[in-house]
Amino acid sequence: MTTAFDPIVLGGKRLANRVVMAPMTRSRAFGPGAAPTELMATYYAQRASAGLIVTEGIQPSPVGQGYPDTPGLHTSGQVQAWRTVTDAVHREGGVIFAQLMHTGRIGHPVLLPDDLAPVGPSAVAAQGQVYTHVGPKDFVTPKELSEAEIRQTIEDFAAAARNAIDAGFDGVEIHGANGYLIHQFLAPNTNQRGDDWGGDTEGRIRFAVEVVTAVAEAIGSHRVGLRLSPGNPYNDIAEDNPGEVYPTLLDRLADLELAYLHLLEGPDRDLTARLRKAWSGTFVLNPFTHPDVTGPDALALIEEGSADAIAYGALFLANPDLPRRLADGGPFNTPDPATFYGGDHRGYTDYPTLD
Repeated sequence: MTTAFDPIVLGGKRLANRVVMAPMTRSRAFGPGAAPTELMATYYAQRASAGLIVTEGIQPSPVGQGYPDTPGLHTSGQVQAWRTVTDAVHREGGVIFAQLMHTGRIGHPVLLPDDLAPVGPSAVAAQGQVYTHVGPKDFVTPKELSEAEIRQTIEDFAAAARNAIDAGFDGVEIHGANGYLIHQFLAPNTNQRGDDWGGDTEGRIRFAVEVVTAVAEAIGSHRVGLRLSPGNPYNDIAEDNPGEVYPTLLDRLADLELAYLHLLEGPDRDLTARLRKAWSGTFVLNPFTHPDVTGPDALALIEEGSADAIAYGALFLANPDLPRRLADGGPFNTPDPATFYGGDHRGYTDYPTLD
């Protein structure tokens, strides 16, 4: 029987275990030009006992930023700063992938430089607000991407992936979940286009397929993972037929032989089972446990064959040595939501280990 503490080969790397640190926005990229800092290097290195670390979302271009103080991978300065992070993780024996996240319509112009504005597949504003340094702001109506701008965005993802490898990352995860740009193309309420990038299922999955393909061609498919969240309503997404869209998407991606699929599960466990069966490669699952955080019980999903690895978010945030704690059955530090976003080392690098 396979357990969470057995090794697995992913993207040509041998992972020491199957406990994955999920991507978590922390808004602490206080370096010049949205660059990571030494404190961020400490944070990730502390968690290097994960089989795989997936970083917080990293914008592939300036317009891809949707939150304050999130890091980028589109300048030479950012690449150099990320090298400090990857070197620190590798010194501790860890494996780390960069998550590439374009937030699309989620954001606000006050977060963007050079008079840029949020973009999307269609000019449809999200309901809700985003936090900024000048207070909460209503989401604005995004600029609908032209064909040329879509092509440029795809190249931005590929360029950021190349930058990630230059920065020492072992690979990248493409964020196609949580209501951000790729998810906006997949969902009918946010993609109301009448051209080849919208309309039916084939049109709405096209952007995701072309982004993943371009990134795979840029750095090798064995270095590329993809995160999806079928039916997730976060960020004002509405999907009426995820049971059709996502199996079709996986079918179109099958020949690429990606490093892994990372599924942020909703309440539909039957759909999870369908996607697990449809995906021949490594299947990383962030299981649906709302309103609780993912806990030790989720490891049984590996033993029963529902997943190859389990991704932990808040529990990994609060427990730098989470794989050891899971193996020992605890105890576990309690996450402090007040320190999740922004701030200093408190609630970031000061959670104690068992030692």
